[in-house]
Amino acid sequence: MVKVTILGATGRLGAFAAHTLSHIPYVDELMLIGREGREEYLDGLVRDLSESFAARGDATDIAWSTDLEDVDRSMVIICTAGIPRQSGQDRLDLAMQNARIVAPMAEQISELAPNTILFMVTNPVDVMTAVALRYSRLNPERVFGLGTHLDSMRLKSLIAEKLHVHVSEVHTRIIGEHGESMVPLWSATTIGGIRISNLPAYSRLNLDRMVDTVKTSGEMIIKKKGSTVYGPGEAIATLVRTVLGNENRILTVSSYIRSEVHDIRDVCIGVPARINRSGVFPVPIRLEEEEVLAFRESAEKIRLFTQEVLEKLKV
Repeated sequence: MVKVTILGATGRLGAFAAHTLSHIPYVDELMLIGREGREEYLDGLVRDLSESFAARGDATDIAWSTDLEDVDRSMVIICTAGIPRQSGQDRLDLAMQNARIVAPMAEQISELAPNTILFMVTNPVDVMTAVALRYSRLNPERVFGLGTHLDSMRLKSLIAEKLHVHVSEVHTRIIGEHGESMVPLWSATTIGGIRISNLPAYSRLNLDRMVDTVKTSGEMIIKKKGSTVYGPGEAIATLVRTVLGNENRILTVSSYIRSEVHDIRDVCIGVPARINRSGVFPVPIRLEEEEVLAFRESAEKIRLFTQEVLEKLKV
Protein backbone atom coordinates (compact mmCIF):
# COMPACT_ATOMS: atom_id res chain seq x y z
CA MET A 1 0.00 0.00 0.00
CA VAL A 2 1.42 3.36 -1.04
CA LYS A 3 0.64 6.26 1.28
CA VAL A 4 1.23 9.88 0.31
CA THR A 5 0.85 12.70 2.84
CA ILE A 6 0.30 16.42 2.25
CA LEU A 7 1.39 18.83 4.96
CA GLY A 8 -0.47 22.12 4.72
CA ALA A 9 -3.64 20.63 3.26
CA THR A 10 -5.78 23.53 4.48
CA GLY A 11 -4.13 25.83 1.94
CA ARG A 12 -5.49 26.18 -1.58
CA LEU A 13 -2.46 24.52 -3.15
CA GLY A 14 -2.47 21.62 -0.68
CA ALA A 15 -6.16 20.99 -1.32
CA PHE A 16 -5.78 21.03 -5.10
CA ALA A 17 -2.67 18.85 -4.91
CA ALA A 18 -4.77 16.21 -3.13
CA HIS A 19 -7.07 16.16 -6.14
CA THR A 20 -4.24 15.85 -8.68
CA LEU A 21 -2.51 13.14 -6.64
CA SER A 22 -5.68 11.06 -6.53
CA HIS A 23 -5.34 10.51 -10.28
CA ILE A 24 -2.02 8.68 -9.82
CA PRO A 25 -2.70 4.93 -10.00
CA TYR A 26 0.12 4.07 -7.56
CA VAL A 27 -1.44 6.06 -4.71
CA ASP A 28 -3.58 3.88 -2.44
CA GLU A 29 -3.90 6.22 0.52
CA LEU A 30 -3.88 10.01 0.91
CA MET A 31 -3.37 11.66 4.30
CA LEU A 32 -4.16 15.37 4.53
CA ILE A 33 -2.59 17.13 7.51
CA GLY A 34 -3.54 20.65 8.51
CA ARG A 35 -3.13 22.89 11.50
CA GLU A 36 -5.22 22.71 14.64
CA GLY A 37 -8.33 24.85 14.46
CA ARG A 38 -9.07 23.85 10.86
CA GLU A 39 -10.71 20.49 11.66
CA GLU A 40 -14.06 21.49 10.16
CA TYR A 41 -12.44 22.55 6.91
CA LEU A 42 -10.35 19.37 6.70
CA ASP A 43 -13.40 17.19 7.31
CA GLY A 44 -15.34 19.05 4.63
CA LEU A 45 -12.43 18.81 2.19
CA VAL A 46 -12.08 15.06 2.66
CA ARG A 47 -15.82 14.54 2.25
CA ASP A 48 -15.83 16.63 -0.92
CA LEU A 49 -12.84 14.78 -2.38
CA SER A 50 -14.28 11.40 -1.42
CA GLU A 51 -17.44 12.20 -3.36
CA SER A 52 -15.39 13.24 -6.39
CA PHE A 53 -13.51 9.93 -6.18
CA ALA A 54 -16.80 8.04 -6.08
CA ALA A 55 -18.08 9.97 -9.09
CA ARG A 56 -15.18 8.74 -11.20
CA GLY A 57 -15.04 5.25 -9.68
CA ASP A 58 -11.81 5.79 -7.74
CA ALA A 59 -11.09 3.69 -4.65
CA THR A 60 -8.31 5.86 -3.15
CA ASP A 61 -8.55 6.02 0.65
CA ILE A 62 -8.38 9.55 2.02
CA ALA A 63 -8.24 10.81 5.61
CA TRP A 64 -7.32 13.94 7.51
CA SER A 65 -5.47 14.80 10.70
CA THR A 66 -3.95 17.66 12.67
CA ASP A 67 -1.39 15.32 14.27
CA LEU A 68 2.00 15.05 12.56
CA GLU A 69 2.35 11.49 13.90
CA ASP A 70 -0.06 10.44 11.15
CA VAL A 71 2.70 10.81 8.53
CA ASP A 72 3.86 7.30 9.55
CA ARG A 73 4.25 4.79 6.66
CA SER A 74 4.26 7.61 4.08
CA MET A 75 6.31 6.82 1.00
CA VAL A 76 6.20 10.49 -0.03
CA ILE A 77 5.50 13.51 2.17
CA ILE A 78 4.72 16.75 0.35
CA CYS A 79 5.25 19.93 2.34
CA THR A 80 3.09 22.84 1.20
CA ALA A 81 2.83 24.12 4.78
CA GLY A 82 3.84 27.67 5.54
CA ILE A 83 2.95 31.28 4.98
CA PRO A 84 2.03 31.89 1.31
CA ARG A 85 4.06 34.51 -0.49
CA GLN A 86 2.37 37.90 -0.52
CA SER A 87 2.80 40.32 -3.40
CA GLY A 88 5.90 42.44 -2.71
CA GLN A 89 6.85 40.57 0.49
CA ASP A 90 10.48 40.67 1.63
CA ARG A 91 12.14 37.33 0.83
CA LEU A 92 14.08 37.05 4.09
CA ASP A 93 10.96 37.73 6.13
CA LEU A 94 9.08 35.00 4.24
CA ALA A 95 12.04 32.62 4.55
CA MET A 96 12.33 33.03 8.31
CA GLN A 97 8.60 32.63 8.88
CA ASN A 98 8.51 29.44 6.89
CA ALA A 99 11.81 28.07 8.16
CA ARG A 100 10.41 28.20 11.71
CA ILE A 101 7.50 26.06 10.49
CA VAL A 102 9.52 23.65 8.34
CA ALA A 103 12.44 22.93 10.70
CA PRO A 104 10.50 21.34 13.60
CA MET A 105 8.29 19.38 11.19
CA ALA A 106 11.32 18.02 9.33
CA GLU A 107 12.91 17.02 12.64
CA GLN A 108 9.84 14.97 13.58
CA ILE A 109 9.46 13.44 10.13
CA SER A 110 12.85 11.77 10.35
CA GLU A 111 11.63 9.91 13.44
CA LEU A 112 8.06 9.21 12.30
CA ALA A 113 8.77 8.24 8.67
CA PRO A 114 12.51 7.56 8.32
CA ASN A 115 12.12 5.89 4.91
CA THR A 116 10.05 8.64 3.31
CA ILE A 117 10.91 10.95 0.44
CA LEU A 118 10.35 14.54 1.56
CA PHE A 119 9.16 16.82 -1.22
CA MET A 120 9.30 20.55 -0.44
CA VAL A 121 6.97 23.06 -2.08
CA THR A 122 7.03 25.78 0.60
CA ASN A 123 8.75 28.98 -0.57
CA PRO A 124 11.47 30.11 -0.93
CA VAL A 125 11.78 26.52 -2.05
CA ASP A 126 15.56 26.19 -2.48
CA VAL A 127 16.15 27.49 1.04
CA MET A 128 13.32 25.42 2.52
CA THR A 129 14.76 22.31 0.85
CA ALA A 130 18.07 22.99 2.62
CA VAL A 131 16.29 23.59 5.94
CA ALA A 132 14.34 20.34 5.55
CA LEU A 133 17.52 18.45 4.67
CA ARG A 134 19.42 19.84 7.67
CA TYR A 135 16.70 19.23 10.24
CA SER A 136 15.32 15.93 8.93
CA ARG A 137 18.78 14.32 8.74
CA LEU A 138 17.49 12.24 5.82
CA ASN A 139 19.92 11.29 3.06
CA PRO A 140 20.21 14.09 0.45
CA GLU A 141 18.61 12.02 -2.30
CA ARG A 142 15.48 11.69 -0.17
CA VAL A 143 14.83 15.44 0.16
CA PHE A 144 14.06 17.63 -2.84
CA GLY A 145 12.06 20.70 -3.80
CA LEU A 146 9.76 21.74 -6.62
CA GLY A 147 12.50 24.17 -7.62
CA THR A 148 12.68 25.19 -11.28
CA HIS A 149 10.51 22.36 -12.59
CA LEU A 150 7.52 24.70 -12.74
CA ASP A 151 9.66 27.50 -14.23
CA SER A 152 10.83 25.09 -16.93
CA MET A 153 7.22 24.22 -17.73
CA ARG A 154 6.33 27.92 -17.92
CA LEU A 155 9.16 28.54 -20.39
CA LYS A 156 8.17 25.46 -22.37
CA SER A 157 4.63 26.80 -22.73
CA LEU A 158 5.87 30.23 -23.85
CA ILE A 159 8.19 28.75 -26.48
CA ALA A 160 5.40 26.55 -27.85
CA GLU A 161 3.13 29.59 -28.07
CA LYS A 162 5.72 31.76 -29.83
CA LEU A 163 6.76 29.08 -32.33
CA HIS A 164 3.24 27.72 -32.89
CA VAL A 165 4.17 24.14 -32.07
CA HIS A 166 2.66 21.54 -29.77
CA VAL A 167 4.02 21.89 -26.24
CA SER A 168 5.18 18.24 -26.30
CA GLU A 169 7.66 19.12 -29.08
CA VAL A 170 9.46 21.60 -26.82
CA HIS A 171 12.21 20.41 -24.48
CA THR A 172 13.86 23.05 -22.32
CA ARG A 173 15.19 23.60 -18.81
CA ILE A 174 15.67 26.37 -16.32
CA ILE A 175 18.23 25.70 -13.59
CA GLY A 176 19.41 27.65 -10.57
CA GLU A 177 17.23 29.58 -8.15
CA HIS A 178 13.47 29.39 -8.26
CA GLY A 179 13.54 33.16 -8.38
CA GLU A 180 15.28 36.16 -9.88
CA SER A 181 18.63 34.47 -10.68
CA MET A 182 17.17 31.49 -12.56
CA VAL A 183 19.22 30.35 -15.57
CA PRO A 184 17.54 29.25 -18.83
CA LEU A 185 19.50 26.59 -20.72
CA TRP A 186 19.02 27.72 -24.30
CA SER A 187 21.91 25.45 -25.28
CA ALA A 188 19.79 22.45 -24.21
CA THR A 189 16.51 23.67 -25.74
CA THR A 190 15.15 21.70 -28.68
CA ILE A 191 12.03 21.82 -30.83
CA GLY A 192 11.11 18.42 -32.27
CA GLY A 193 14.65 17.29 -31.55
CA ILE A 194 16.21 20.28 -33.37
CA ARG A 195 18.32 22.68 -31.35
CA ILE A 196 16.32 25.89 -31.11
CA SER A 197 19.23 28.06 -32.27
CA ASN A 198 19.19 26.15 -35.58
CA LEU A 199 15.67 27.33 -36.38
CA PRO A 200 15.27 30.54 -38.44
CA ALA A 201 12.47 31.63 -36.08
CA TYR A 202 14.98 31.70 -33.20
CA SER A 203 16.35 35.09 -34.28
CA ARG A 204 12.88 36.60 -33.89
CA LEU A 205 12.42 35.48 -30.28
CA ASN A 206 12.93 38.01 -27.52
CA LEU A 207 14.67 35.64 -25.11
CA ASP A 208 15.12 38.13 -22.28
CA ARG A 209 11.46 39.10 -22.35
CA MET A 210 10.42 35.43 -22.26
CA VAL A 211 12.59 34.76 -19.22
CA ASP A 212 11.29 37.90 -17.50
CA THR A 213 7.75 36.62 -18.10
CA VAL A 214 8.67 33.34 -16.41
CA LYS A 215 10.26 35.17 -13.47
CA THR A 216 7.19 37.32 -12.87
CA SER A 217 4.54 34.70 -13.67
CA GLY A 218 3.92 33.68 -10.07
CA GLU A 219 3.84 37.28 -8.86
CA MET A 220 1.39 38.23 -11.61
CA ILE A 221 -0.95 35.34 -10.77
CA ILE A 222 -0.84 36.20 -7.06
CA LYS A 223 -1.73 39.83 -7.84
CA LYS A 224 -4.61 38.83 -10.10
CA LYS A 225 -6.17 35.89 -8.22
CA GLY A 226 -4.49 35.65 -4.83
CA SER A 227 -2.43 32.47 -5.23
CA THR A 228 -0.84 30.08 -7.69
CA VAL A 229 -2.64 26.74 -7.54
CA TYR A 230 -3.19 24.86 -10.80
CA GLY A 231 0.31 25.02 -12.30
CA PRO A 232 2.09 24.01 -9.07
CA GLY A 233 -0.61 21.43 -8.29
CA GLU A 234 -0.12 19.63 -11.59
CA ALA A 235 3.68 19.92 -11.28
CA ILE A 236 3.49 18.27 -7.85
CA ALA A 237 1.52 15.37 -9.32
CA THR A 238 4.01 14.93 -12.16
CA LEU A 239 6.92 14.63 -9.76
CA VAL A 240 5.13 12.27 -7.36
CA ARG A 241 4.08 10.07 -10.29
CA THR A 242 7.71 10.01 -11.45
CA VAL A 243 8.86 8.88 -7.99
CA LEU A 244 6.19 6.24 -7.40
CA GLY A 245 6.35 4.94 -10.95
CA ASN A 246 10.11 4.48 -10.60
CA GLU A 247 10.32 6.22 -13.97
CA ASN A 248 13.94 7.45 -13.94
CA ARG A 249 12.84 10.60 -15.75
CA ILE A 250 15.22 13.55 -15.70
CA LEU A 251 13.38 16.60 -14.38
CA THR A 252 14.69 19.87 -12.98
CA VAL A 253 14.17 20.07 -9.22
CA SER A 254 15.84 21.62 -6.20
CA SER A 255 18.45 19.10 -5.05
CA TYR A 256 21.56 19.04 -2.93
CA ILE A 257 24.52 19.08 -5.33
CA ARG A 258 28.01 17.82 -4.58
CA SER A 259 29.97 18.50 -7.79
CA GLU A 260 27.65 17.50 -10.64
CA VAL A 261 27.58 20.94 -12.27
CA HIS A 262 31.09 22.27 -12.94
CA ASP A 263 32.23 21.39 -9.39
CA ILE A 264 29.68 23.74 -7.81
CA ARG A 265 28.65 22.10 -4.56
CA ASP A 266 27.05 22.13 -1.11
CA VAL A 267 23.85 23.96 -1.99
CA CYS A 268 20.23 23.00 -2.67
CA ILE A 269 19.34 24.44 -6.06
CA GLY A 270 17.46 23.61 -9.26
CA VAL A 271 19.33 21.10 -11.45
CA PRO A 272 18.40 18.23 -13.78
CA ALA A 273 18.00 15.09 -11.69
CA ARG A 274 17.09 11.46 -12.31
CA ILE A 275 14.04 10.64 -10.23
CA ASN A 276 12.82 7.22 -9.06
CA ARG A 277 11.56 5.41 -5.95
CA SER A 278 14.98 5.68 -4.33
CA GLY A 279 14.91 9.46 -4.56
CA VAL A 280 16.44 12.25 -6.60
CA PHE A 281 19.91 12.04 -8.14
CA PRO A 282 21.45 15.15 -9.80
CA VAL A 283 22.82 14.44 -13.26
CA PRO A 284 26.37 15.57 -14.09
CA ILE A 285 26.17 18.16 -16.89
CA ARG A 286 28.43 20.54 -18.80
CA LEU A 287 27.13 23.98 -19.71
CA GLU A 288 28.05 26.81 -22.06
CA GLU A 289 30.46 29.33 -20.52
CA GLU A 290 27.80 32.05 -20.02
CA GLU A 291 25.45 29.52 -18.43
CA VAL A 292 28.16 28.34 -16.03
CA LEU A 293 28.83 31.91 -14.86
CA ALA A 294 25.12 32.61 -14.37
CA PHE A 295 24.58 29.33 -12.52
CA ARG A 296 27.60 29.96 -10.29
CA GLU A 297 26.19 33.38 -9.35
CA SER A 298 22.77 31.86 -8.66
CA ALA A 299 24.27 29.12 -6.51
CA GLU A 300 26.32 31.62 -4.49
CA LYS A 301 23.25 33.79 -3.94
CA ILE A 302 21.24 30.81 -2.65
CA ARG A 303 24.16 29.55 -0.55
CA LEU A 304 24.51 32.89 1.28
CA PHE A 305 20.77 33.26 1.74
CA THR A 306 20.52 29.70 3.08
CA GLN A 307 23.39 30.27 5.52
CA GLU A 308 21.71 33.43 6.81
CA VAL A 309 18.42 31.61 7.42
CA LEU A 310 20.08 28.62 9.11
CA GLU A 311 22.11 30.89 11.39
CA LYS A 312 19.04 32.90 12.39
CA LEU A 313 17.17 29.66 13.11
CA LYS A 314 19.70 28.82 15.83
CA VAL A 315 19.00 32.05 17.73
